[in-house]
Amino acid sequence: MAHSHSHSHGHSHHTGHMGERRLGIAVAINIGLTVTQVAGGILSGSLALIADALHNFSDAGSLIIALWARRVAKRPPDWQMTFGWGRAEIVAALINFTTLILIGLYLAYEAVMRLVDPQPIEGWTVVIVAGVALVVDAVTALLTYAMSKESMNIRAAFLHNLADALASLGVIAGGVVVLLYDWTLIDPLLTLAIAGYVLWHGFSEIGEAVRILMNAAPATMDAQEVAAAMERVEGVENVHHVHVWRFDERRISVEAHVRLSPEGPGAAEVKRRLRAVLAEDYSAHHATLETEAPGDVCAAPGGMGTVAGS
Repeated sequence: MAHSHSHSHGHSHHTGHMGERRLGIAVAINIGLTVTQVAGGILSGSLALIADALHNFSDAGSLIIALWARRVAKRPPDWQMTFGWGRAEIVAALINFTTLILIGLYLAYEAVMRLVDPQPIEGWTVVIVAGVALVVDAVTALLTYAMSKESMNIRAAFLHNLADALASLGVIAGGVVVLLYDWTLIDPLLTLAIAGYVLWHGFSEIGEAVRILMNAAPATMDAQEVAAAMERVEGVENVHHVHVWRFDERRISVEAHVRLSPEGPGAAEVKRRLRAVLAEDYSAHHATLETEAPGDVCAAPGGMGTVAGS
């Protein structure tokens, strides 16, 4: 177990302090942008600008939580947290996505209220502040791009910043429309679009975090297929009490009871072959296998046929 934990930590924190420094810079510029956009939105009367500011603030918050979670995840296992602290990042992701969904719902509500009661908008302020936001969002996305490949938290932040850049383009377009045609309804309509985009990201990402925390098998991995592959290994009569789950985004674990066939290799060799199949074919490098002699009746709970429910 110790080897598995150290292996994961070595790959999950990018380049150590460099990755955390990038996160810190991204947090700072997002908070600065949020303050600028809120001020601009109040001065101009643009709800879309304030909506974009709230989204940027959620990005800053998610980056702060992600930074904290990455540091917590580095802690080694102990007698209270025997699996280690790696799931801190998954918990952080769940918090981030839940908050994102709530913000999206609030923005949608405010946009509908503004459609019912339109307000005057200062177009030039909207265009200038949204232009600054576009530059900052692009810089933040560049800072988090490399880390987004290995962390659910950072990947979400990267996607949000990318979405913010697109939203800023939309806000700029809205400001131009107000300047040219004085059509103020474009602002709440764009706000609804931003809210829809935020909600789409939140709902599409939160399911993965929930699945990991619920110990579900990876969406791309069929537990019955895994059990069938294990039963094809020489010396295996039956595989049952099978559980497949992910400890975090990268580590897949398998637990199973293996009934040995009367003829075939010994238990040690069967286990070696099973672990090789699991690692090579399914990237499951942590396997807990309990062998049973031919004819044994398994008394473990959940032993219902080949693949047991938890």
